[in-house]
Amino acid sequence: MAYVPKTPPFFPAAFSFKVNVVGITGVYEGSFQEVTGIGAKLGVETIKEGGENRFEHRLPNPVKYDNLILKRGMVLNSGLILWAKSSIEYFNFITKTVIVNLLDETGAPIASWSFNAAYPVALKISDLKAQDNAIVIETLELSYSYFTRIF
Repeated sequence: MAYVPKTPPFFPAAFSFKVNVVGITGVYEGSFQEVTGIGAKLGVETIKEGGENRFEHRLPNPVKYDNLILKRGMVLNSGLILWAKSSIEYFNFITKTVIVNLLDETGAPIASWSFNAAYPVALKISDLKAQDNAIVIETLELSYSYFTRIF
């Protein structure tokens, strides 16, 4: 007998989320317009067997993680950007845990990912153009050791 769930599947929307960098607080510090790079991929090593030319052995290598990329409108006097500048400008790396929460319609988390030992590797400010009517976007790229889905 096949398993039949009692509730229909729930497909959450991806537009409501919050980012928490543990140890950095502020009104707008967790508000981002885009989060990308939540991904992991196993590497594969190919080994040829001596005397056997019909195939190759394909063995798994350790997991490789994408960089986590956070984009938002520029925030003045941001603790997050001061942390990034400390790493990038002064080569002073202080790792932090970053938690990304996917939220439901009430603002309660329905899924969370924890990125461990994260540190900034890039900080970019959008182009300044007199002919555009756009806000300044800051993009922060983080490297991390690994991530886990909390729930």
